[in-house]
Amino acid sequence: MTSVTVLILAVLLIAIAVGVIVLAVSLGSGQTTGVARSLELVNYRPDSRSASRHELPARDRLFLPILDGTRAIAERLSPTGTGDRLARSLDRAGNPEPWTPDRVMGAKGLGLLLGALFALFIWGLNPRGILFAVIAATAGFFLPDLLVYNAALRRQEQLQKGFADALDMLTVCVEAGQGFDAAIRQVAQTVPGPIGGEFARVLSEIQIGKSRAEAFSDLGERAVVPEVKNFVSALVQADRMGIPIAAVLREQTKEMRVVRRQRAEEKAQKVTVKILFPLLFCIFPTIFVVIIGPGIIRIVDAFSGF
Repeated sequence: MTSVTVLILAVLLIAIAVGVIVLAVSLGSGQTTGVARSLELVNYRPDSRSASRHELPARDRLFLPILDGTRAIAERLSPTGTGDRLARSLDRAGNPEPWTPDRVMGAKGLGLLLGALFALFIWGLNPRGILFAVIAATAGFFLPDLLVYNAALRRQEQLQKGFADALDMLTVCVEAGQGFDAAIRQVAQTVPGPIGGEFARVLSEIQIGKSRAEAFSDLGERAVVPEVKNFVSALVQADRMGIPIAAVLREQTKEMRVVRRQRAEEKAQKVTVKILFPLLFCIFPTIFVVIIGPGIIRIVDAFSGF
C-alpha cells in the first residue's frame, strides 16, 4: 500500500467512528435518566403498541384501530394543547384504566362521524338534515370531554369526602411517633377511596427520589378540592421553612373540622329550598286529591240528581 492509500483508509475509518459516535449520542439523548426515568417507569402503562396483537382481547383488536383512525380527525379540529388538557383532566379523574388522551381524542373523532351519519340517516341529505348533522356531530365531538369532566368531578367529590378521615389518621400516626413517610403509607393502606390512591402515589414518588414538596405539589395539581390545596400549600411551606410537621397537621385537622361543620350547615340550609318544588308539584296535589276528592265526588252526585 502506498502512503496515499493508507491515509485515505485512515480518514474513512475515522469518519465511520465519528458517525457511530454521533448516532449513539443522538439515539441516547432522547432517553431520560435518573429520577425522571424512574417516574416514567412508575407512570408507565402497557398499551396496544407494546403488546403483540394476538395477546390483545378481541375488543381491542377491532375497536382500537378505529380510534387510531378517527384520532387524526379530532386532532385537526382541536386547538393546540388539547392533548395536555385531556391528560390533566384524566389525571384528575384518576386515569380510568381503558382511557388515555389518545383514546379520548379517537372517541371525539368517532363521535363526530357517528353523530353526523346518524342525523343524515334520520333526516336525509337535505338542508334540514345537514343542519341536524352539524348539531349531532358537534354534540358527539364534545361528548367525551363531558364524560371525562363528569368523572373528574365525581372523583373530586370523593376526595373531598375522604380527605378529612385521611388527615385525621395522618395526624394520629405522626403524633403517635411514626415517621411522616410511614404515616403516609398507613393512610394509603387503610383509607379507602381515591384519597388512599393519591397518598400511595405521593409515597411512590418520594421513594423513587422526588422531593416531598414536589410530590405534594403534584397532588395539589391533581386535586382541585380547596381543602387539599390548602393542606398541600401549608405542608410545602412547612417543609421549606423547617416547621414541625406534627404542628402543621394538628392545625390543618382543626381547620378541617370547622370546614366540615360549615359544609354540613350549608347543606342543611339548602334542604328547605330543594324540597320546595317536590312539595308543590308532587306532595301537595296528592294531598288535595285525597282530602278534597271524596267531597267533590259527593257534591257531583248530589247535584246530578236534579
